[in-house]
Amino acid sequence: MTMRTKMAAAAAWLLAGAALPALAQAQTQSQAQSQAVDPKIAARVDKVLQKTPLIDGHNDLAWEIRARAGGQVDKLDLRADTSHLAPPKDQPDAPGLMTDIPRLKAGHLGGQFWSVFIPPNITGPAAVKLTLEQIDIVKGLAARYPDVFEMAYSADDVVRIHKAGRIASLIGVEGGHQIDDSLPTLRQVYASGARYMTLSHAINNHWADSATANPEHNGLTPFGKAVVGEMNRLGMLVDLSHVSEKTMRDALAVTQAPVIFSHSGAKGVDDHARNVSDEVLKLVAQNHGVVMANFATTYVSAERNRWAADRSAEQARYNAPPFGGLYIGQPDKAKAALAAWDKAHPAPPVTLAMVADHIEHIAKVCGVDCVGIGSDFDGIGETPVGLEGVDKYPALLAELARRGWSDEDLAKVAGGNVLRVLREAEAVAKKLQATTQPSYATIAELDGAK
Repeated sequence: MTMRTKMAAAAAWLLAGAALPALAQAQTQSQAQSQAVDPKIAARVDKVLQKTPLIDGHNDLAWEIRARAGGQVDKLDLRADTSHLAPPKDQPDAPGLMTDIPRLKAGHLGGQFWSVFIPPNITGPAAVKLTLEQIDIVKGLAARYPDVFEMAYSADDVVRIHKAGRIASLIGVEGGHQIDDSLPTLRQVYASGARYMTLSHAINNHWADSATANPEHNGLTPFGKAVVGEMNRLGMLVDLSHVSEKTMRDALAVTQAPVIFSHSGAKGVDDHARNVSDEVLKLVAQNHGVVMANFATTYVSAERNRWAADRSAEQARYNAPPFGGLYIGQPDKAKAALAAWDKAHPAPPVTLAMVADHIEHIAKVCGVDCVGIGSDFDGIGETPVGLEGVDKYPALLAELARRGWSDEDLAKVAGGNVLRVLREAEAVAKKLQATTQPSYATIAELDGAK
């Protein structure tokens, strides 16, 4: 999820307790039809995806099930079209979902890392409890739709499930706050099925700095480095999306296994805090990791990023409680003023081709072996034109094919690269488990009293 969307979730949690809202923002961009794809290119893409599982690094459907259905998997019918799903009462402008079974099948998805996100301001035992509940939602999807989904815990599982015609469901924990500063809890989250963990989310936690917060730890603390070491020993992928550049560099310096960026773009295309610099991309190449391109419009388009910053400043000028504003306490006037600004300053368009630009930039700097796809579907409020939902992955690969990508390279970006990283992490874990015992170090021992 984008920082704005997920922090909205955190604020709503604090204000409304367990009555969680839907988090997606209203889409302001029209849902344009994808351009027609050359039939020969479409056939090539289909052939690639028959052999190689298309693996998306990040989807927030599990959080939407909590937000829209109270976490009850049986109350949201994924066999139906969810694109026009009615919004929650407390989020009347929320769009429909980007994920459902018909569109997953149309998109030829072979594997999905489902995020088990919890707002980063929820910490301690409450975060652990909610994390386990989110894991239960993901497992509940596989139990309710066994003909469509099957839980996967290894690279071999993904390949086997894809060959059987089902979608391999993997679990990603989206923030180190979700383990409550505890290596034993990390191990139990892994035992529950999680195969990656993002080291931080939109705010700093006790041991890792975020990309979207002021530095607090100068990257990773000693305990944070111990977390990376234990993840290596377990075979759990270290995810560096959301973290600060210093945290990225610290993690890359200490990890013994390849890392992932589950949903990030290239700063060389759009200088957004959530994207990855060319200097770090070169380190990722040395690490043999993978950067999975995000579809969030402000991460994709530099022009859209600037527009969003200007709009946020304008919104704050009109009404920014508790700090005041021109129309503080006058929500109707504030809404009208922002609508007038929107009319005078239409949002710059963002397209599928721009996502392809990020993929090509990452491949140019880092190599074609370290790029993948991490859409952030159902965690972003709007999408690029041509990538409106999970049925659109083939169109993105077709755009790369149109630009001259070979079938071999299409297979790598679709899922081959992240499968390789998963296998390499499993191999590192096997070696470490033969020589290294689990760590019971505490944050107090390694970092001192906070």
